[in-house]
Amino acid sequence: MKNGLFITLEGPDGSGKSTQIERIRTFFKQRGEKVILTREPGGTPISEKIRTIILDKENRDMDAMTEAMLYAASRAQHVAQVIRPALERGEHVICDRFIDSSIAYQGYGRDLGDCVSIINAYAVRDCIPDITFLLKIDPSIGKGRIEQEAEDRIEMEALDFHNRVYEGYEELELQFPSRIVGIDASRDVEAISGEILEHIERLLK
Repeated sequence: MKNGLFITLEGPDGSGKSTQIERIRTFFKQRGEKVILTREPGGTPISEKIRTIILDKENRDMDAMTEAMLYAASRAQHVAQVIRPALERGEHVICDRFIDSSIAYQGYGRDLGDCVSIINAYAVRDCIPDITFLLKIDPSIGKGRIEQEAEDRIEMEALDFHNRVYEGYEELELQFPSRIVGIDASRDVEAISGEILEHIERLLK
């Protein structure tokens, strides 16, 4: 059986990933194909427990390397338990954030550099997305879409941090042009969805 497609969505907080993920799922459902939605950090019982630790506002004193390793640990379990088995069954997997988030948020945002890529290479063990949609929007706009009281520990970071993250995403887009597709997320939902689905249809052909 042919492996399913592994699709990830990335971008600043508030960039509209959740809306587009639902539209991609609808696209596959209308084709009669099996598709699962998942997220990072999270996606398995173990990974969701790690997510709670990472995003808890009470953990403001968490060391940057601790944070990076927790993300990688969550991802390793996610890949082993959910993502890889689903792809091998021929199901499509749509994931809200994946390895690029760690590189952008911890590698660039936390200034940890290349060690983040190295740690996560072990975590994913060659399970790399077929295509990644990077929803590009000014971090100040995305951050403004989230109610302050609803922000998690990462979302609460200063705008300077989120700007470094965005620069990291732009660097990744340049490094991996065959996989990462930059999408102007400042447009209306229909225009964004149309562009994303065009790319997916080309992959399926």
